[in-house]
Amino acid sequence: MEIRALGSTGIAISVLGLGTVKLGRDQAVKYPGGFTIPDDGQVRDILALTRELGINFIDTAPAYGNSEQRLGALLPDKHDWVIMTKVGEIFENGVSRFDFSAAHTRMSVERSLQRLERDSLDIVLVHSDGNDMDIIHNQDALAELDRLKQAGLIRSYGMSTKTAEGGRWIVEHCDVVMATLNLADDHDLPVIARAHELDKGVVVKKGLQSGHADKSAGGHGVEKAFEHVFSHAGVSSMIVGTINPEHLCQNVEITHQVLERLHEKGL
Repeated sequence: MEIRALGSTGIAISVLGLGTVKLGRDQAVKYPGGFTIPDDGQVRDILALTRELGINFIDTAPAYGNSEQRLGALLPDKHDWVIMTKVGEIFENGVSRFDFSAAHTRMSVERSLQRLERDSLDIVLVHSDGNDMDIIHNQDALAELDRLKQAGLIRSYGMSTKTAEGGRWIVEHCDVVMATLNLADDHDLPVIARAHELDKGVVVKKGLQSGHADKSAGGHGVEKAFEHVFSHAGVSSMIVGTINPEHLCQNVEITHQVLERLHEKGL
């Protein structure tokens, strides 16, 4: 698996990262089909396979049910992984609410450290509610994350944005942006281009449109989706959430094939 620099953070991540919503939450998700949250044995197997396939990067969040706790308990060689988590969103009783205060941000980071059994967190993003610029200018989460970085509790920070305006601000002032990019949604392309200019980290979300890119779900196909994402300079990694070992292996193989073709073209 190809490893890329996460901008200028000093962190190196695999071009595919494992999304872990399905390890802890099955409510209010946007996948084309239902699923059953895997038991501990199944989680151990998928994590072992993930590592075997060369993936070292995992995405989680407090809003993903008990995903953080399960990763802390079940990750093999847990300190060898790069883990990205978030602050701001609280998912309870089937609905989300948000808190971007400094106090909640610090509490959330300290809780994630405990759950993930870590002394520091690699990447922490603000989980936007869609009002990116309000969070940036009127809330305290980003300033608190900067303080936590200076204190050594986190290595890098940024935001999982919803708007191009917010994404551009993040890449100009923070370390990492989580941006949307897929065949149906290119609104963050200027964000990715600006991040490339500034050597900032870009993690792509919704590259497979929450599973809807698959031809069986009416999409253009997984291969075309990967080609679209990885053809853009500046992309550090793309998150793919799956609990299906066959799908994980297929995604890795497709990634290898797509990157080989793109490299032959000089991309």
